[in-house]
Amino acid sequence: MDRLNLTPDMLLRAYEIGVFPMAEDRDDPELFWVDPRLRGILPLDNFHVPRRLGRTVRSRRYQVTFDRDFHAVIEGCAESTEGRPQTWINDEIVNLYTSLFHMGHAHSVECWQDGDLVGGLYGISLGGAFFGESMFSRARDASKVALVQLVTRLRAGGYVLLDTQFITDHLSQFGAREIPRAEYRILLAEALNVDADFHR
Repeated sequence: MDRLNLTPDMLLRAYEIGVFPMAEDRDDPELFWVDPRLRGILPLDNFHVPRRLGRTVRSRRYQVTFDRDFHAVIEGCAESTEGRPQTWINDEIVNLYTSLFHMGHAHSVECWQDGDLVGGLYGISLGGAFFGESMFSRARDASKVALVQLVTRLRAGGYVLLDTQFITDHLSQFGAREIPRAEYRILLAEALNVDADFHR
């Protein structure tokens, strides 16, 4: 699709029917829709925190904030790293999701150490569904700590669905699983009717 045709409102409508955009890489201006046959979700009522990570969370090694620096988080997620030379987040995605942040539909979790942003994640909130988009880490376990704090926030806010889009080894350790597209859409429809609040 031509990137000029995609607006923040269109993007929200796409999430409501279970599709989301990606780019081939950071420098490609074009976006395409993704509708996975198998969808990754992280059950909020069966979220597993590995023991060592639990100790890290309790140690308060990182200061965790919410929505403090959304732009820095999405830019961190878009960075090329040694293990991830290409990313699917281009400038159009940065602009669209930043607009959704200002509209109150996108949120970020930041992990700080000695005043520096060392990890975080961002995603989209609609009803009782949260769509995790991407995470990054510049220090050990920083993105994992952000995920643990996100789940705590979502539980408190009354969310019922945490969509991870795809499954990775990183997410599997927390209990993430894949479900068929048809089952996902049923869960999504139910979640969209839930009155959740990210800031509750």
